[in-house]
Amino acid sequence: MPAPDDTLFFEDAPVSLWLEDFSAVKALFDGWRAAGVEDVEAYFRDTPAALESCAKAIRILAVNRRTLQLFKARDLAQLTANLDKVFRADMREVHARNMIALWRGETTYSGEGPNYTLDGERIDVLVHARIVTGHEADWSRAIIALEDISARVQAERRVRESEAYVRSLFEYSPTSLWIEDFSGIRSLLEAQRAAGVTDMRAFLDSRPDFVQACAQAIKVVDINRATLDMHGAADKREVLDNLHRIFRDDMLTHFADQLVELWEGRPSMQCETINYTLSGQVLNLHLQGSILPGHEESWTRVLVSLTDITARKQAEAYLQYLGRHDQLTKLSNRAHFDEALKQAHAGPFPVSVIILDLNGLKAANDSQGHAAGDDLLRRAGEALKKAIGEDHCIARIGGDEFGILLCGVGEQEAQVAITRIERMTGLNNQFYTGPALSFSIGTATGADAASLIRAMHQADTAMYAAKRSHYQQSGRDRRS
Repeated sequence: MPAPDDTLFFEDAPVSLWLEDFSAVKALFDGWRAAGVEDVEAYFRDTPAALESCAKAIRILAVNRRTLQLFKARDLAQLTANLDKVFRADMREVHARNMIALWRGETTYSGEGPNYTLDGERIDVLVHARIVTGHEADWSRAIIALEDISARVQAERRVRESEAYVRSLFEYSPTSLWIEDFSGIRSLLEAQRAAGVTDMRAFLDSRPDFVQACAQAIKVVDINRATLDMHGAADKREVLDNLHRIFRDDMLTHFADQLVELWEGRPSMQCETINYTLSGQVLNLHLQGSILPGHEESWTRVLVSLTDITARKQAEAYLQYLGRHDQLTKLSNRAHFDEALKQAHAGPFPVSVIILDLNGLKAANDSQGHAAGDDLLRRAGEALKKAIGEDHCIARIGGDEFGILLCGVGEQEAQVAITRIERMTGLNNQFYTGPALSFSIGTATGADAASLIRAMHQADTAMYAAKRSHYQQSGRDRRS
């Protein structure tokens, strides 16, 4: 028992105090040493009963009021009779560390671990133990203090769980997420501000190398699994080592827009951009980025999310293609031709117009069916594309009419183009059976915007004259 003058201190201490007798533990240790045990840690591991014998050798002499309250015991007798409920198997590791410390000659030890009240409630405790001064030879008196740290441990557990939850949200998000450090970009922008730059848009237009430098200044802190899948990477290191292959070319054009937003003090950004997979495939992406709270001054943490909109962009491009092209001939349609004609008013001049009528389409439809007529139209588109190429607008502007705009092409070059069309038409007929492919052709050239409209009418008139001549030569005086 504590000395009488210490009783008040012992009983009223705000932490749980235990007065214990470790002399039997010392006797066990002395016996083991005599038997040749040198590594008690290995001995505990190989002989689990040895650790249990240490626990049973400890004799509890007294506990204070706080101990009874903490463990919900009536008195010392009830507490000691239920020590198997207080010290369970999950305390074994802590107990082993404590005994190892004593084996090594340390007279104090401490550690954290779980205890349990008599009704089964878990208590996390911080243990401080000391062999009482004057009892170092026999360990007959040891004082153990237990501090209830359950609230702290639970708070730490909640923090860990919260961090794990946030981490899992990041790691397993179906959207590509990047944590990036923009502090290097901030330094580059501030240097230009200090140098007197006021219009960042104009500056970037004149200095594409600066856009490249800012892209290279990005430090990627972390990426999630969706990012690996999106870019075709096996692991994070493969992405981080190949950023120059992911951020390049068309991406830099969109990145310049992000730099302008940052320059203007906007902590969040949103735009469409381009990345590249590690195999070189283009990724059309919707980017959303934001400087994270607490990093507004340094830009050291920026969250960027990338949503793959490649399929949507391809669908949009296809719909746009459908809206501007004739599906049968694969040429431009009338709407696209009219749009190209408006643009041609800006030059370069001269602009030559070729209007063509497909001869024999009605006859083919009437005599062999619409499949034969459709085949003739497909052949017409094929021949015109091969004769003119992809640099000029070639359009089906009516049922059997076609139009060609040749910007920067004069009369002589237009005649050369017509010759190529006639030659390609002849070659086409050598490879196909059925109705012969032929065109009635008219052309005219506009020297400026004012004369371009007249050129359209002149080419149309010339085409109809050629059409009439064609029927006269074939012995028919009606249009097909």
